[in-house]
Amino acid sequence: MDYEFLRDVTGQVQVRFSMGHEVVGHWFNEEVKGDMHLLAKVEAAAADVKGSERHWQLEGHEYTLWLDGEEVMIRANLLEFEGDEIEEGMAYYDEESLSLCGVEDFLQVIQKYREFAAGC
Repeated sequence: MDYEFLRDVTGQVQVRFSMGHEVVGHWFNEEVKGDMHLLAKVEAAAADVKGSERHWQLEGHEYTLWLDGEEVMIRANLLEFEGDEIEEGMAYYDEESLSLCGVEDFLQVIQKYREFAAGC
């Protein structure tokens, strides 16, 4: 999982992830937007479910983050389909709308995000 941190013209931290993990970057860019309290909430939840069968979910405006003791899933809220909304013979492309990664890798990205945002 490769990624890079940038600053936009307003100074806001932006994150770009490699193919297959783009949604992780979208989550940081759309839901976090520099909110370190949100990141602390995610870290606390990860610590809480570690070593258990429990899971935790955070629904945002555009993306939902779900985690358990081993992995993190981020998906676009638009992926929630009811019944057979897709026409027969058609497939929904979700490569840029859903991503999975390990909890430890995700927590490391959070730490690097904090460091970059602080100007380290």
